Amino acid sequence: MKVEIDMGAASGPGSPAKPAMLDLEELLATRLLVQGNSGSGKSHLLRRLLEQSAPWVQQCVIDPEGDFVTLADKFGHVVVDAERSEAELTRIAGRIREHRVSVVLNLEGLDVEQQMRAAAAFLGGMFDADRDHWYPVLVVVDEAQLFAPAAAGEVSDEARKVSLGAMTNLMCRGRKRGLAGVIATQRLAKLAKNVAAEASNFLMGRTFLDIDMARAADLLGMERRQAEMFRDLARGHFVALGPAMARRPLPIVIGAVETSARSTSPKLTPLPDAHGDAKTLIFTPGPDEARRPLRPPPPPTPVPTDDLLLQVSKPKLTAGPPPEPMFAIIDEAERETGIEAVLREILEDPDAGFRSDAVLFQDFLVRCRIRRVPGEPLSLPAFRRRLAVARAGVDSRGEATESWTTALSLSEGLPDDLQGVFLVLAKAALDKAPCPSDAALARAYGSHSARRARRLLEYFEERGLLVVRTDLRGRRALAFPDLGAETAAANPHAPDMVEQQTAAE
Repeated sequence: MKVEIDMGAASGPGSPAKPAMLDLEELLATRLLVQGNSGSGKSHLLRRLLEQSAPWVQQCVIDPEGDFVTLADKFGHVVVDAERSEAELTRIAGRIREHRVSVVLNLEGLDVEQQMRAAAAFLGGMFDADRDHWYPVLVVVDEAQLFAPAAAGEVSDEARKVSLGAMTNLMCRGRKRGLAGVIATQRLAKLAKNVAAEASNFLMGRTFLDIDMARAADLLGMERRQAEMFRDLARGHFVALGPAMARRPLPIVIGAVETSARSTSPKLTPLPDAHGDAKTLIFTPGPDEARRPLRPPPPPTPVPTDDLLLQVSKPKLTAGPPPEPMFAIIDEAERETGIEAVLREILEDPDAGFRSDAVLFQDFLVRCRIRRVPGEPLSLPAFRRRLAVARAGVDSRGEATESWTTALSLSEGLPDDLQGVFLVLAKAALDKAPCPSDAALARAYGSHSARRARRLLEYFEERGLLVVRTDLRGRRALAFPDLGAETAAANPHAPDMVEQQTAAE
């Protein structure tokens, strides 16, 4: 069923104004990103979208300022106060998906870290709902840069990690669970790239910083010289692009709304008429004010000079030798060296790529005991991560470039069995090495099927992680937009050199 909602008025170059229609079903499949500086009309746009689509789809609003609670009076949204435990918010989110109730998660009154934890618990409950309850839900997140920051801030790393993970699940994996993310942010530069890259529809409002204008122009497929237009946009004016609205950049004006926010923009109001004695009003305490003592407490009695000299002249107590530790101190450098050596030994086995991670983990533990690697052994998730990095041919301590750090960050959003393959491709691009063949990719994935290797490339390309290019000679090259790197062109049907060397031996 095709449902179109009216977002306002649209006018193309040289054409009269017409209604700006948004395909709701297409929006549920392709998600939406709204960007604009403070005062550009983002909240007004979100309110228009929510009001127009309320009769057609279940809605969930993550509201950090409590502006959208007024939807409850007009459209029947249930306001969920976030001042609850994380476990309770997770259970409430599961019941919301079960009973298909539109809600507003009110985060007002919480500090930033508490808001991130509450939103992560709530989104996690919606994401982990039973398959029988995967009905379509429009999930609107206002001020998304708070919940998916591009860089660490004043909050703890744990809070940032859980919040960013929840937002990544919403935008990257939520579609199959019926969750359609609509995120709004003041600055694209403050929003994590993994979250922003999953949106296929864009509404760009007024912005002034060069970096944000350039990035908005890139997302809309506009030339850099056209980016200046974003400075001239009035409040409520946006440029739309995406399969749900327009195939070419289209200026639109957001229409009126039926409800209003509790917080409004500051307006100039005349000062009150002078009445009475101003000094009396200021310096006379009110009847309900807590009265403070008339005099401050007296200062402490000064210490006599003789007592001070006596304290200074006393010999200082020397600290005794520190106690001997009960257990031997672990040399972290020695431990890391032993782990790296064991990982290399495992990967030198040509059959290692075709064994499961669980089997390789048991082999890893045995080899660590034989080598007497000190310290606690790695857990299975940590081993999988280290093995994926080692398969890419990178020393976990020796590669600290910004591009490789970005590649590691991108791989964290992938399933465990695909992280190693992605890092192998990213390393080849960063080194400008030839593109790995289908046989080499199949071996990295633990398979002998070249068709499965090609499906992996299609999966990465659908996620926007890379772009596959084939020249006139049939050679394949892989470009990574987030890394700014590309592999050299190579024959995709070439045999795997590792398997040939093994057969020769």
